[in-house]
Amino acid sequence: MTTKENLKVLYDVQKKAKMYMHAAGVLQYDKETICPRAAMKEQGEIVSELYNIAFTMFKDDKFVDAANKLYEHLDELDEFDRSAVICLHDQYLRIKNITPEKNLEYSNIYNDGFVAWLEGKEKADFSIFTPKLEKIVDITYEQRELCEKKYEDVYDFVFDNYEKGVTSKDLDECFGYFKERAIPLLNRIKNSNKKIRTDFLSRPVSDDAQRKLAEKLMDILGMDKDRRALTTSEHPFTDSYSYNDVRITTHYYPTAFISSMYSVIHEGGHALFEQFQAKENFDHYLNKKTMGMHESVSRFYENIIGRSKGFVHLIYPVLQEVFPDVMADVTEKELYEALNVVEPSLIRTEADEFTYTFHVIIRYEIERMILEGKAKVSDIPQIWSDKYYEYLGIRPQNDKEGALQDMHWSDGFGYFPTYALGNMYNSMYFNTMKKDMDVEKEVEEGHMDKILDWMKEHVFARADRMDPKPWIKEITGRDFTAKDFLDYLEEKYSAIYEL
Repeated sequence: MTTKENLKVLYDVQKKAKMYMHAAGVLQYDKETICPRAAMKEQGEIVSELYNIAFTMFKDDKFVDAANKLYEHLDELDEFDRSAVICLHDQYLRIKNITPEKNLEYSNIYNDGFVAWLEGKEKADFSIFTPKLEKIVDITYEQRELCEKKYEDVYDFVFDNYEKGVTSKDLDECFGYFKERAIPLLNRIKNSNKKIRTDFLSRPVSDDAQRKLAEKLMDILGMDKDRRALTTSEHPFTDSYSYNDVRITTHYYPTAFISSMYSVIHEGGHALFEQFQAKENFDHYLNKKTMGMHESVSRFYENIIGRSKGFVHLIYPVLQEVFPDVMADVTEKELYEALNVVEPSLIRTEADEFTYTFHVIIRYEIERMILEGKAKVSDIPQIWSDKYYEYLGIRPQNDKEGALQDMHWSDGFGYFPTYALGNMYNSMYFNTMKKDMDVEKEVEEGHMDKILDWMKEHVFARADRMDPKPWIKEITGRDFTAKDFLDYLEEKYSAIYEL
């Protein structure tokens, strides 16, 4: 067949497969938001079946043949078609030796893992999740063996699925440098005489008031009203199903309004990345953005923008309007300092900007221990407790606030380091952005559209067509480094804590 005919096969199959994946995604969204507990396992099985139908389509001989022939003639394709074919080839190497029956088995194991994780978290009992996570570890090794591309390091296998081209060696160097600079700085902050007022952060706020703030925040960020949805879930997340359908979730705690506030800003960053990527990406079924790229955007809006003096100035009157009883005696300076207080805590999603990366490093080190056979799954709660004490000086009182707080392991290992890489990517492109505009001034004056326009042009534009290392170099003109992030933390928190 001609190149044009092979491309038609490629996109016809993907169009149909995408319909099943869209339906499965919406059911998964329902499962994690409003699905009755007793129905979760059954609904998860339906989701698995739908995804498996799409998986089977990608195994069709005609589709595989067309994709392989196109891969052999990449020079004949335009940028979007070429990127689509490269993505499919990478996918082919991972699934070539996995049958639809085996894929369905994997999906059901992950589904069972999620249900067990949720029950275990509610009962604060890791042993409920243990046998399911052990199965997930077992199939991780099995999947590595079945992968056409061979990985000597099992962690490189799992992480390549999240952050293509970044290895465990890169992570070890990056996290080692972080600890080298951040641990002494954390100790200096702990020893500072600076007192930051935070009492008002625990004042009660109704769900309705928090929901009102969430809507205002989505508008401030620039999310398209007609292509977004918001609801609640146990663990906040973002899903994108099509060009016109991006959904985020949050949660409302009556005495911790900033939890939802920053969940909405964080997930809103993910949503902006999806809503304002090139339309051609959807037309070519491109989904190459890595989770590190995605987390860079979500954490850019959550922290670099969302906890800046300019943003606090922008939302201070909004909070006074929505939470008048909470904010009646709070100054703008007190709000800024409270939103940036450094206080070692147990829950990753509620962690301050400074200590957050320690939460990620702890999870990464545990994942490496498990996958390298240096610890058993049943050992995780104790290892978790010991590492929290080692890095942050605190211990969880139970598994709910310890090793069961995150849902990610029900889908396997490898996600967590992307959060930390996101911090490091965005600190690099923030420094580039500052060369083009006075970011603080633009945010303070409410010109969030200018921030978004810059992000669309420089960060979003080619993310679905590049691997992370060349992507960050194209944006900044420099190779990846953690230095910008550590410089940012040192400058910001030295000022706040008068070091």
